[in-house]
Amino acid sequence: MPYALGAVVVVQLAGLGAWQINRAQEKRAVQDAFDRQTRFTRFVHGMDVEPFQRLTAEGVFDAAHQFLLDNIIVDSRYGHYILTPLVYSDSEPALIVNRGWIESSGGDIDPSALAVPDDRVTVRGRAGALPRAGFRMGSPVESSTWPLHAVYPTLDELAALLGREVQPFVLLMEPGEEPGLLRRWEPAGMGPERHYAYAFQWFAMAVVLAGLLAWNFRKRGYGK
Repeated sequence: MPYALGAVVVVQLAGLGAWQINRAQEKRAVQDAFDRQTRFTRFVHGMDVEPFQRLTAEGVFDAAHQFLLDNIIVDSRYGHYILTPLVYSDSEPALIVNRGWIESSGGDIDPSALAVPDDRVTVRGRAGALPRAGFRMGSPVESSTWPLHAVYPTLDELAALLGREVQPFVLLMEPGEEPGLLRRWEPAGMGPERHYAYAFQWFAMAVVLAGLLAWNFRKRGYGK
């Protein structure tokens, strides 16, 4: 019976290693998709948008209805992402633009971080998504006055708060675009290299355990 249990554990360890290899390949494909996007395409409502596609979008920023995503950690510092709706026309869904990150000061937000042009603008960026939490408790909204503080909201929740439809993706504003906030966009999660390292560890444990089982089996004379 102990050998049967040991064999099951070996198979499970090898399965975990194979799963990590599969995750690494998925992450590699995502990174390749991110790196492949080099040209900017003009966004038109209703067009098909690929993940990480570089886009230019035209409209007017809705400065009165901005969101501050709380508890965003960059370089071990807490801060906020600033989300600002970009409105092309009243008949089209608004495009949520992630304008970048600012550090939390523990008090009021610097008004300069919320300042946007009043006139019609063209914004460059990548098609992305809102940050997601593995588990979220309670309401995503933490304030009642604009700009609203929120923790891991969904696009549907933002649309409800705005009282209008929004596009099914977020535009991650291109680094270097004004106003200058911190923007360091990469595919979410750890890279493929970490998954390969974990796979090696799982496979190594499987090999060691299999070797111990085989050695103990032969030592007891079962192999004779």
